[in-house]
Amino acid sequence: MRIITLTTDLGWRDYYVAVIKGTLLSRQPDIQVVDITHDIPHYNIVEGAFVLKNAYPNFPSGTIHLVSILDYPSPESDFLVIRHDDHYFIGPNNGLFSLAFEERPEEVYRLSSGSAHVFGLKNLFAEAIAHICEDKPLSDIGERNPHMVERISLQPVVSKDQLRGTILHIDHYDNAIVNIRRELFEKIRNGRQFQLFFKRHDPIVRLSNRYCDVPVGEPLCLFNSAGLLEIALNMDKASTLLGLSLDDTIQINFLE
Repeated sequence: MRIITLTTDLGWRDYYVAVIKGTLLSRQPDIQVVDITHDIPHYNIVEGAFVLKNAYPNFPSGTIHLVSILDYPSPESDFLVIRHDDHYFIGPNNGLFSLAFEERPEEVYRLSSGSAHVFGLKNLFAEAIAHICEDKPLSDIGERNPHMVERISLQPVVSKDQLRGTILHIDHYDNAIVNIRRELFEKIRNGRQFQLFFKRHDPIVRLSNRYCDVPVGEPLCLFNSAGLLEIALNMDKASTLLGLSLDDTIQINFLE
């Protein structure tokens, strides 16, 4: 049974997700549809890429990942079918996939949406998924190696004694996730003490392993399951109470 994941900004309130699921199951009834999320902020391909990047490697090889974010069709718009890392991806050519992958995917094909209505896309998606499920050659699905829209992701600013990072995601628990990976942090740290500054709050000077390493309501920083730096409050809402927002900058000073 082929697994199809869905990542969208359609929300749960309306019938929109059901339209996509119903169309997919009508065309290919032996698939298993898994929701990654439908709560991506409207049109936010950066958040969509972040979620997809950290979710897809946990699925079995051969999984098909359907992404529907900022994908309003027009005669000029196009959609991509991608094979990468033993997974398949279908979604709009709007730069999201360039943010989700560290390198250009192995195979990229173009699907034309023509002048389809927004919900006419459900048929485009269903056709592409059926094509993959039936093990037809991807070379038959469309033009190979089309122009793939590239978006540049924000990278940490690095110096000998300092790291500056950017908050790229606020999770369901209101924790602030920063674009600094553990490997980079430890490399620059080189065993030294550090001070993590954000807004006008007192710096965090200790790296925690668990949220409960500090008293309830106290701030902490740790590296999460994705290997990214996270600023949190033990059993409270860090983003709200500490005034942290997407794209805010944090600074880490390493002490001699």
